Amino acid sequence: LSSTYFTSNYEKNFIAGGVGGACLLFAGHPLDTIKVRLQTQPRGTCNQYVLYSGAYDCFRKTVSKEGVLGLYKGMAAPLAGVAPMMAISFFGYGLGKQLQQPDPNTPLSYSQIYLAGMLAGVFTTVIVAPGERIKCLLQVQSTAGQLKYTGPMDCAVRLYKEQGIRSVYKGTVLTLIRDVPSNGLYFLTYEYVKNLLTPEGQSMNQLSTPRILLAGGTAGIFNWVIALPPDVLKSNFQTAAEGRYSGLWDVLRQLVQEEGMRGLYKGFNAVMLRAFPANAACFLGFEVALKLLNWLAPDW
Repeated sequence: LSSTYFTSNYEKNFIAGGVGGACLLFAGHPLDTIKVRLQTQPRGTCNQYVLYSGAYDCFRKTVSKEGVLGLYKGMAAPLAGVAPMMAISFFGYGLGKQLQQPDPNTPLSYSQIYLAGMLAGVFTTVIVAPGERIKCLLQVQSTAGQLKYTGPMDCAVRLYKEQGIRSVYKGTVLTLIRDVPSNGLYFLTYEYVKNLLTPEGQSMNQLSTPRILLAGGTAGIFNWVIALPPDVLKSNFQTAAEGRYSGLWDVLRQLVQEEGMRGLYKGFNAVMLRAFPANAACFLGFEVALKLLNWLAPDW
């Protein structure tokens, strides 16, 4: 089994990864906003109804109160980190493969591809963690009835002034728990489905657009199946008032105590609705950009 990611230099992968990440954000951010709002809404009580009954209800109320742009709140923070994040992700994946593959002509096993993908998750957390913290705070602030932050830069500066760099990186451990195993499955699924869809005697580089979309979308689905529970914990931890939780296990304990195991899958419908199109767009954007760069600058 082989991969097409590192057939060209790292500069091209940096640019193509940025394009893929931007495609993922534009296609998937509205449903990400819905996911975060569903995950962080207060639990319903006898005297208080839940804000949203489900993904569609959240979509309808958000557009009604804030317009379509309300669905894109908080996008500037992850968008600003998309190019380096995807570049580092593909770099980490390639490095993980190279460490296990002294001879480039020797195909990697699926377990080796999974380990390489896990390394990509470790590499990206440095950039993802603060961006996720800022994104989540911006996404939920309108539901709290007040606008504490005017934008991502204002949010980052205030967090730093209030409690230093640790506040900006709050939730990093949960981001690692979410991204390391899920990235392994993400790359593994994409490679496996591409290999499965490649006709005998042909190269994976010759796959048609629909097949690339199918492989990328399927990878996104499998990624989120195992990433959602730690993502719910991360969203709650990063948006909670200071001192609400003492740590990772306290978030898990309180959430399960208040809402049961189902609470770990809050926002499931929004996540699954987003996972396929967003990740299909990501991989297609990456593959198209890489082919275009190879055509425009074959010797670069």
